[in-house]
Amino acid sequence: MEAASLPAALELVAGGGAGLSPEKRAVLGSSLLLLQRDYRFERVWFWGCIQGVRGAYYIAEGLGSDRAAPRSRLYSLNCVEWSLLPPVTAEMAAQAEQLKGRFQGDPSFEYTYTETKEDAERLSEDGKEPTIKEEARLVATIEQIDKAVGIIPRGAFLKTPRGSVHENRNFEGLSLTEAKKLSSYFHFTVPVNLKNKTVLEKADLDPSTDFLDSLEHDIPQASWTIQLERGGTVVVLRSLLWLGLTFYHIPMTKQYGYIYFGTGEKNFDLPFML
Repeated sequence: MEAASLPAALELVAGGGAGLSPEKRAVLGSSLLLLQRDYRFERVWFWGCIQGVRGAYYIAEGLGSDRAAPRSRLYSLNCVEWSLLPPVTAEMAAQAEQLKGRFQGDPSFEYTYTETKEDAERLSEDGKEPTIKEEARLVATIEQIDKAVGIIPRGAFLKTPRGSVHENRNFEGLSLTEAKKLSSYFHFTVPVNLKNKTVLEKADLDPSTDFLDSLEHDIPQASWTIQLERGGTVVVLRSLLWLGLTFYHIPMTKQYGYIYFGTGEKNFDLPFML
């Protein structure tokens, strides 16, 4: 969610229990603008909050002109002071997937694990269990959530012939009929299913707008809920795979966004709940 529209956007997703106190909203309104100025971001999004046992991480993302470029991620423990998170590496992502349970709320907290063959060999060599800091787990989890359930409406972004992605200034929102379809929403990450489509299927697609994977092919199926709220004026999508992720869109307007308020734990029980 953009910093400027954060107060109104939080009201629209409050039906799922997500929200911030009036004090936190007021502080974020000013600190995010200062964050954008100090780091010279073109745009700053408030990503959400991961609740730990002893504290919460408030997450913001800084973007440049190319929306498909890697984002800068920052966290704060008080919504005032922000710290830049390191870029995600393949090793960090693999290590974070092995960790279970709640976040502690302490960036310097170290987890130990010995779940892979390489870790067992390392343990036998130096006698110490491999560790990963919670800060690394945090940024890896944010990346995982963004890839799995970070979504945008169809047509909100355009891909240029050079491969860069920019906001579509002519986007005026989805119609109410289209807004109620999963096929009208795309994962804002590198497409996977799109590459498997046949030439005949790709012939009906617009390469400038249909360059991402839609939600209709997500596995497991029924991992999203679609609801009409505020008297049918707001379409709200909630992820059952990452509980706490809420997306909203007001049809026929440019207003949309998603936010995460949760524990940073994936719902592995989803296949048994459907």
